Amino acid sequence: MLVQAILKSKAAGGVVTVASSATVAEAASLLAEKRIGTVVISDDDGKSATGILSERDIVRELAASGGACLNKPVSEYMTRDLVTCTRQMKVEEVLTRMTEGRFRHMPVVEEGQLVGIVTLGDAVKAQLTELAMEKDALEGMIKGF
Repeated sequence: MLVQAILKSKAAGGVVTVASSATVAEAASLLAEKRIGTVVISDDDGKSATGILSERDIVRELAASGGACLNKPVSEYMTRDLVTCTRQMKVEEVLTRMTEGRFRHMPVVEEGQLVGIVTLGDAVKAQLTELAMEKDALEGMIKGF
């Protein structure tokens, strides 16, 4: 299965982004409001990705420096070296990259443009769906259907 199949199955609404100048408090508020775990940092209204900030990043910084970090820009805490994928990448490869990198969200980028985001949950669900279809097909072949 390819990443494009995941993107097609996801609800419309695009990727939630904030500018690098947004405060950590603003990003945290957006995470809570949208009930998501990550925001992509984009300084061109979501056309490209310059970084990513997760709820884990925020919690770690709160533990390290206290509430003062909430008034600082997300650019100070975001991950700058993004690991991305394309729509044509296999879901298995995305899962491997996420597992090895110990992260749960991967922006989908093509030709420098942000086209979506895939979560670990999205990838696992896609794999389980594919396995269920393969199982059903094999059972059908065995039973002669």
